[in-house]
Amino acid sequence: MSEEIGVRQLRDHATSVVRAVREEQAEYIITVHGKPVAVLRPYTPADEVRQREEAATAFMAELDALSEQVSLAWRSDQSAVEAVRDQRR
Repeated sequence: MSEEIGVRQLRDHATSVVRAVREEQAEYIITVHGKPVAVLRPYTPADEVRQREEAATAFMAELDALSEQVSLAWRSDQSAVEAVRDQRR
């Protein structure tokens, strides 16, 4: 069961709250004016996997955008593959 903690109490006791999350696997529902706004919980292996997947997805989106920019700006009769192949010779 998660314990509710007000944002002011969290501010005043941040070190001990984070220690409880890390060492005791405690979870806190953070409130502002008594209304829940966030959950503070331990970082899990599943979180790490999700973060890596999100980073990979963002990286691939950046590559797609760059590819589109290169395609729009390409002004050669040679394809990019042919240009790279010529540079490797």
